Amino acid sequence: MTSVAAAVASPQTDVLGVEIFAGTFSGAVDTVVERARSGHGGYVVQCNVHVLMTAHDDPELMRALHDAWLVMPDGAPIAWLQRRLGAATAERVGGPDLMPSVIDRGRRHGLRHFFVGSTPETLQALVTGLEACFPGVELVGAHSPQFGTPAELAGAAEVAAAAAPNVVWLALGAPKQELWMHKHAMSLAPAVVIGVGAAFDFQAGAKARAPEWARRGGLEWAHRLTREPRRLTGRYVRTNSAFVLRSGACLARRHGLM
Repeated sequence: MTSVAAAVASPQTDVLGVEIFAGTFSGAVDTVVERARSGHGGYVVQCNVHVLMTAHDDPELMRALHDAWLVMPDGAPIAWLQRRLGAATAERVGGPDLMPSVIDRGRRHGLRHFFVGSTPETLQALVTGLEACFPGVELVGAHSPQFGTPAELAGAAEVAAAAAPNVVWLALGAPKQELWMHKHAMSLAPAVVIGVGAAFDFQAGAKARAPEWARRGGLEWAHRLTREPRRLTGRYVRTNSAFVLRSGACLARRHGLM
């Protein structure tokens, strides 16, 4: 098992100005489990192309990424660029995969989990499904700040802290969840806070996730685009184009072409 010291010193790669975890998926799960056991707190950002490129235009979001205990390569293009930059073992660490894996491995250590976000109906289905999948798991509460007002979001942190969890899973959508973690993670210590976006919906069956072949091929974004074209088309055109341009320039500099 990975030691706490090793977990803190996990492999990372600078990706367009942000240090991002650059190990295997299994290593990422062990790193999070050990951090949760250590009681050192902090928060984890699941960083895809949208989050990374939005941060370049949003100083507050960039501060949230820089102040995170760990930033994970949630998008396949992020992990691809890490490998091009020399991190040969870098794998994608998607939030919908990380959450059940940490919950599963955490059972042997009695880790306690709390969920913030989504709707009451989704949270109920999520909890019921996780208890069925992972017998003995300790799920100590869930809270849905449905209207997302500042007072309600601050209250969600208080509710979560009162349950004394080891891990707080957060699904508010980007960049709201990253900014929430930046503001409230310290008050939730010793728990680790992890923003996992649509993971609640996928795990609860409220939304269909991309098929396995699409995930393996790095095409989960395309599946989501077909499901929500109005919401996602503009985002993908803007942030994906910016990522391609910045990545190309980065690799060109690395190979002495600029």
